[in-house]
Amino acid sequence: MHTPVTIIGAGLGGLTLARVLHLHGIESTVYEAETSPDARAQGGMLDIHDYNGQLALEAAQLVEQFQSLVLEGRQAMRVLDPQGNVLFHKADDGTGGRPEAQRGDLRQMLLDSLPKGTVRWGHKVSGTRSLGEGRHEVTFADGATVVTDLLVGADGAWSKVRPLVSGAVPEYTGRSVVETYLFDGKNRHPAAAMAVGSGSMVVTGTGREIFAHREKDDTLHAYVGIAEPQEWFSAIDFTDAAAATARIAEEFDGWAPEIVRLITESDTDPILRPLFALPGDHSWDRVPGVTLLGDAAHLSAPNGEGANLAMLDGAELARAIAAHPADIEAALVAHEEAMFARASAVVTFEGLDFDPEDDSPEAVLKMIGEQLSTKS
Repeated sequence: MHTPVTIIGAGLGGLTLARVLHLHGIESTVYEAETSPDARAQGGMLDIHDYNGQLALEAAQLVEQFQSLVLEGRQAMRVLDPQGNVLFHKADDGTGGRPEAQRGDLRQMLLDSLPKGTVRWGHKVSGTRSLGEGRHEVTFADGATVVTDLLVGADGAWSKVRPLVSGAVPEYTGRSVVETYLFDGKNRHPAAAMAVGSGSMVVTGTGREIFAHREKDDTLHAYVGIAEPQEWFSAIDFTDAAAATARIAEEFDGWAPEIVRLITESDTDPILRPLFALPGDHSWDRVPGVTLLGDAAHLSAPNGEGANLAMLDGAELARAIAAHPADIEAALVAHEEAMFARASAVVTFEGLDFDPEDDSPEAVLKMIGEQLSTKS
C-alpha cells in the first residue's frame, strides 16, 4: 500500500497534524497501535497555553470546540509545605492563559474533526526502513507494510521512526512518579480534596514531591514523585497494590496526613511511571522524507509543555507542508529548525522536574513567580 503522508501515532500531536493538513486539502493517514480510541485511559488534565497549545487549536479551527471542554476554576494553584501550610495561592480569575481540559476529551475532539478512516487503529509498528529518494517503508506487527513519500513519527518516547534520523535513546532522569486517583473527592476524600483545592497543588521536599489536580467529576489525580534509581523501584512489588501503596507512603512519613491521603486513599492501584528524557539539545541532520514531532523529537521530564509543544509541532508542520506543496524538503527544513528552537527554549516549571539539589518550597515559589510573570 502507498500513502503520500503517513503519520505514526494518534496522540495530540499526530492528530493536530492530520487535522491542519485536512484543512489545507492534504490527505494523510494516521496509524495507531491502540485498537480503538477507548483502548486505554488517556491520562489526566492538561493546561493548554496561550503561547503554544492554543495557537495550534487556532490553526486547527477548533477553538470553539475546545472552549466547551474547559473545566472552569481549574487554573487555581496552591503550593504547600510538607506540613500542609499554604505558601502560595492563586485563584482562577479566568485570566491565567492556561485553561484546563481532560486529555481524553481533547483527543476525541481532534478525532471527531477528521474524515472517517483517517486513523487506522490496531497498527503497531515493528520497524521502518528507507527505500531511498525520500521514500520509506513501515512494517506493522501483523506483517503488513505501507510505503510513503513522507513519514512523520508522532509516536512518543519510544518512537519506531526516530532511528531513521537519530541514534538518541531516552535516558532515565533519576526520578519516577506513582500515579493515584481518588474519586468523588469532595464527598469521599474531603481532607485530601481540601488540600488540593479547586485546581492544582504542589508540595515538595528533598527528593520527594506530590503534584495533584482536581479533575472532571471531582477526581483527585496525584503524581507522587520520588528521586531514586530504577533499582529502588524494582524492589517494590507493584502487583501487590496494598504493599506498594504502603511502601510509597513511607517515603512521606512526617508529611501532613491530608497530603499523604493522596497516596493511601487511592481508589486505583498505584501506577509506576519512570521518567525518561532525550538530550535537551536533541536534533539531527536533515533526512529526506521523514521527520519527528512531540515526544518522539524532544521528550523531556514532565514540565507542563509536552502536549502543548506536540500540538504546535503538528500544526506548524502542516502549515509548512501547505506552504511548500512542491518542495517537501523545504517544508521539513522549516519545521525542524523552528521545532528545535521551540523545544530548547522551554522553561521547565510545572510538575515534577525540579532540580534535586534545590527542590525546596522556596525554590518552587521562585519558579512559579518567574513562570507567572513571563507566561501569563
